[in-house]
Amino acid sequence: MSIVGWMITRMVVTRFLMILFGLSLFIVTLDAMTYANDILALKNNDVNAILIYAALRLPSIMSSFLPFCVLLGTLLALMELSYRNEMTAIWGAGQSPLSIMILLFPIGLFLGGVNFLINDQAIPRAAPILHEWGIGDYGQKKLKLGENDPIWMRSGSDILRAASSNAPATKLEDVVIFRRDADGLLLEQIHAETATLVGDRWELTHAVVYTRAQMAPAHVDRMVYSGTIRPAAKGARSGDPEEMSVKELSYFIDNAGFGIKPTYLYETWRFKRLSLFISSFLMIALCVPLASRFRRGGGLGMFFILGVGLGWGYFIVEGIAQTMGELGFVPPWMSIWVPVAALAALTTSLTLKADTL
Repeated sequence: MSIVGWMITRMVVTRFLMILFGLSLFIVTLDAMTYANDILALKNNDVNAILIYAALRLPSIMSSFLPFCVLLGTLLALMELSYRNEMTAIWGAGQSPLSIMILLFPIGLFLGGVNFLINDQAIPRAAPILHEWGIGDYGQKKLKLGENDPIWMRSGSDILRAASSNAPATKLEDVVIFRRDADGLLLEQIHAETATLVGDRWELTHAVVYTRAQMAPAHVDRMVYSGTIRPAAKGARSGDPEEMSVKELSYFIDNAGFGIKPTYLYETWRFKRLSLFISSFLMIALCVPLASRFRRGGGLGMFFILGVGLGWGYFIVEGIAQTMGELGFVPPWMSIWVPVAALAALTTSLTLKADTL
C-alpha cells in the first residue's frame, strides 16, 4: 500500500474507533444504569454484575452502529484532508477516486469481517446469558430451554411436544405427538417416554397411542415415527435469527424453521449476515467520489450533510427491504442484495462522474 493509502487508512480507522467506542460506551452505560437495580437484585448486589451485563450488551450495540460509524469516520477524515488542501495535492499527484477506493478496500473488507464476527459469534454467545438474566427487553422473552419450557415442533400436519432434549437434539424426553389429517383434525395422540433419532426416523419407547375413534389406548414398548422433523439445538430454540450464527441459520433453513417461524425469515437473515462483509467498504466507497467534488476545502458542510444523507437514506431503504423479506413480500435474496446493488451502482456513477472532473 502506498504512503497515501496508509495515511488515509490510519485517519479513517482512528476516527472510526473513536466514534464507535465513544457512542457504544455511552449507550451501554445508559442501558446498564437504567437496569442497575434489576441487575443488583438478580445477582445479590454484586456490583461486578453490572459490568458483566454491559460487556454482554456491548456486541449488539456496536453492531447496530458500526456501518454508520465507518461512514462518519471516512467523512471526517476526508473533510480534514480537504480542509488542509491535502486532497488537492492527492488529486494533483495523479490519484483518482477509483485508486483511492482500491487503497481503502483492505480496511473496508477488514471492518466488514469484524462486523460479521460480532454478529455471527459475539452476539449468539451473549444472547443465552442475557435470556437467562431476563433484564430489560430480554425479560419478555426469557427462556429456560431444556428445564421447564416444552419444545414445540411441527412435521407436516403433525404437532410434536417434548419436555427436554440432549444438546445435539437427537434424544427427546416425555414426547407427545398429535397426528392430524390434512384439514388439521386430530387422528391420534401418541405419548412416549423417549424419542431417539435413528437415521431419518424417530424411535419411540414405552409409547401409548390414543385414537380419535375412542378405542382403548394401545401400549407399545417400541415404535417408529417417520416424521421429518428435528428439534432446534439448545440455545437456538427461541427462533430469533438476530441471535443466531450463519451455521444455526442454515440449520433452521434446512429443517423448515422447526415450525417456529417461516423459512424465508432465516434465509433473509443469512443473506443479511453475508452482506456485512461488503457493507463497510460501500460506506467508504460512497465518501471518496463525494470528496473529489470539494477539492479545495470549500463547501465542507455540504459535503458532510450530503454524505450523511446518502448513507442514512441507504440504511432506511435497507431496513424497509429487509422487513419486506422477513414478511415474505419479496424473495430473501432480493430484499438484501437489491439495496446493496443500488448503493454500488450509485457509488459507481459518482465515481465515473468524478473521474471526468
